[in-house]
Amino acid sequence: MKSQKGITLISLTIYVLVMTIVIAVMALLTTFFYKNVKEVKMDIDPVTQYTTFNAYFAEEMNHTNLKIWECQANWVVFSNGVQYRYIPENKGIYRNQVKICNQIEQCVFSEQIKNGKSVIEVNFKAGDQSRTTTYTLKN
Repeated sequence: MKSQKGITLISLTIYVLVMTIVIAVMALLTTFFYKNVKEVKMDIDPVTQYTTFNAYFAEEMNHTNLKIWECQANWVVFSNGVQYRYIPENKGIYRNQVKICNQIEQCVFSEQIKNGKSVIEVNFKAGDQSRTTTYTLKN
């Protein structure tokens, strides 16, 4: 009797069908996943955006010997080289080159001197939330 090596045409057909079904299921799951990711990205909570910005900016303001090099309406630059910039075209706030907030309608920086200390006032508007926060430089 001859040796039975290899696979039959029927088993090859079954393998191809099973692989096709597995690939189709994976493609379907991937499509649902990416659709849901896009929906989550579009639904941005204004309070979360403000909290994120506040965490970064407050951390920056707590550095010792920090000075304000330049403060304009849409950006502020500190002596340690860190820059916060609001770009109205894409509604984002950037810390240096990294986008830290999305869907921000307004962010205005203004520098003031109160009680002999440098103070930055930030007017922040995201969604229906509008906040004005004053940050004092730590000396």
